[in-house]
Formats: sequence, structure tokens, C-alpha cells
Amino acid sequence: MPKKGLFDIHCHIVPSVDDGSDSREETMKMLRMEYTQGVRNIIATPHFRKRMFETPLETVKEQFQVLRECAFEISDEFKVYLGCEFHANMEMVELLKTGQVVSMAGSRYVLTEFSGSVEAAYIKERLYSLLSHGYRPIIAHIERYESMRKDVSLAEEVADMGAFIQVNADSILGKEGFGTKRYCKKLLKSELVHFVGSDCHGSARRVSRIGEAYDYIEKKWGSPYADQIFIKNPQKILENAKYRKER
Repeated sequence: MPKKGLFDIHCHIVPSVDDGSDSREETMKMLRMEYTQGVRNIIATPHFRKRMFETPLETVKEQFQVLRECAFEISDEFKVYLGCEFHANMEMVELLKTGQVVSMAGSRYVLTEFSGSVEAAYIKERLYSLLSHGYRPIIAHIERYESMRKDVSLAEEVADMGAFIQVNADSILGKEGFGTKRYCKKLLKSELVHFVGSDCHGSARRVSRIGEAYDYIEKKWGSPYADQIFIKNPQKILENAKYRKER
């Protein structure tokens, strides 16, 4: 039985805004799966990617209210927050500053995505740009980037810069292949994973396995580390958001 109180900080569960949930009904199914997995806090992260996913923020916020209603219908302890999976580009700081793209729950954390074939130098350059402007980038599913998978020391390098690393639950569990699981294992062994997300897109495809991933990490590396990356680190995002709001 998965532990309750887990966070999912990367999922596509806001209905009809990207390639995730396509309806209120699908969102409800996905939320029930998350709840069964022990998730009680979700930062929903609709895609923003130029020329691919550019749903107006006003529309995203309207659909996010549908997600909130669905979550409350399941349980009043089920909390949802709005974030974004922001595909890196040269204008990302400006888009964040002007509010055209949202951060994670209103914090300084930014879930930052790259293309699979991206060069490590570009990843580091974009992360440095965010960091130098006071943002806290979280690299979305780092295990997907071939340039980063070549050498774990590259993950150490970006972590030393101040960036955070997120991997997908399915990758940890081996659903994306043995090579991906092995890379995630190296990251976990080196304590280079700061967050785990489901990256769920539906109730029948790319589903949430957050609870299963928690159980796996708890068994392999112990409760303190599992709690750190599934509960304590995500809580820091909300704490930072609250601090910014109160300033």
C-alpha cells in the first residue's frame, strides 16, 4: 500500500489544454488513479512549447478550475496547484517575468523541458539563464536527454549549478526500458534525484505510478530519501510560493 501524502509535480491532468486529459471525465479518472496511488498534492503542468502547445493562459486557468472542482469532489484533502512544463527557448525568462507562462504554483521553481536530442551545452546555458534571473529550474525527465545519459557527472554538474533533477516514475520502474531504469538507478544511488513526477497523460496510457515508484525507492534506498523526493522537496515549492505571495 503506497504511503499517503505524496506529491505529483509533473502531470498533464488539466482537461483540454494539451496532449493530456481531453475531458472532465478523463481528468476525474486520472485523479482517482492518483488518489489510489497515495497522491494528495498535485502540481499540474500543462505543456508550453512554441508552435506546438501555446494554449492561452486564460484558457489554462479556466480549465484548471475544472481540475480543482474534480479534486474537491474526490476529497477535500486533495490539493491541486497550477504549474507548467516549459519547453526551453531563448525568451523563457521574459515569458516568465511578464506572466505569459506560469511557474510552479507561483513559486520561483520552473519545470524546464528540453528536446531529446539537445546538446548538454544548451541545457547548461538555459539553466544558467534561469538561475541568474533568480529562478530555480527543475529539469523535467532528465533521463530522456541522450546528452545527459552519456555521463552521470553531467547531472552532478547541473545540480552543482543549482538546478534540480526530476525523473519519471515509469522510468524508475523500468517501464521505459532497462537502459533508462539503469540510468535512473545511478542517479538515485548518487542522490541526484530531487523530484519524481508521473508525467501521466491519461487513465489508460502513460498513467500515474507515483505510489509504486515511492514503494520501490523506499525499499531500495530507505524511507528518508523516498520522503525527501516525494514529499519534502515538493513542499519546498509550496513554501517558496507562499513566501513570494506574502512579500
